[in-house]
Amino acid sequence: MPPDDRTDEYLRDEYLRDAVALARDNARAGGRPYGAVIVRDGTVLARSVNTTSVTHDPTDHAEMVAIRAASRALGSPKLEGCVVYASGRPCPMCHAAMRLAGITRAYFAFSAEEGEAYGLIGAGIYAELCRPPSEQPMRVEHRAVEAGAHPYAIWRDRQAAPPKGRGP
Repeated sequence: MPPDDRTDEYLRDEYLRDAVALARDNARAGGRPYGAVIVRDGTVLARSVNTTSVTHDPTDHAEMVAIRAASRALGSPKLEGCVVYASGRPCPMCHAAMRLAGITRAYFAFSAEEGEAYGLIGAGIYAELCRPPSEQPMRVEHRAVEAGAHPYAIWRDRQAAPPKGRGP
């Protein structure tokens, strides 16, 4: 489609191409081959790449870096109405972060299976997480402990209380 035809489908593909270009440039520069773009109401809020090779932070996936930047740009941890465009299928961590931020729509250009074919962690991690916790390689167990005031109750009560300096 010509650039003057700004249909939703055309724009989606443009944002995906941008994410792929970011990933390509990052791979050429020695980083991991992932890029992400976050858009709300036609405005690009964040463009990012996977920075794990620079920061040594395993959570610095392109989508996570973009979520952090978009949250700062909006001054809110809630990103309702935002759309994520990712070069590759978001991993479970990134997918969960998007859900927690209130994002309800995302598009990706390359599948996890495609990434796996090139030596990247791929579809296997999704299958692992679908197994019962006792069958997963990382053991996660619930162990209740007595530790005084429950932090969830403190949080709940603070949510219900009027802000300080204001009456009911």
